[in-house]
Amino acid sequence: MAEPEGEGGGGEPDMTLFDLRVVVESIEGRSVCGMRVGDFCEVVSSNELRIPEGKHFCIYALQAAMPMIPAKQRQLPAADWLEKDTRVACPDPEERLIMRIDRIGTVDLVSDELT
Repeated sequence: MAEPEGEGGGGEPDMTLFDLRVVVESIEGRSVCGMRVGDFCEVVSSNELRIPEGKHFCIYALQAAMPMIPAKQRQLPAADWLEKDTRVACPDPEERLIMRIDRIGTVDLVSDELT
């Protein structure tokens, strides 16, 4: 049986996104969540969240970075502030934790296979 058009057809890649790493760059306060400078998580293949074995990443810190993830996955015009800015602050004022969003690679995807 043939698959309906646009559903898992395995077509040719027609878009490229950046894979990202969200890294704890600095902590100027008290690390309430237990993260340390250098801890990270990655968003790869458009929507996969990866955390190194035996580590964790605070969901509240991650929620601060989430609004920037779709923009950082795409190549934006050089003058766009979202292309230039890479840092995000954790919402917990006790921590003063700063994260940096790095582009670590690219992935070619078929847009019809994504929602």
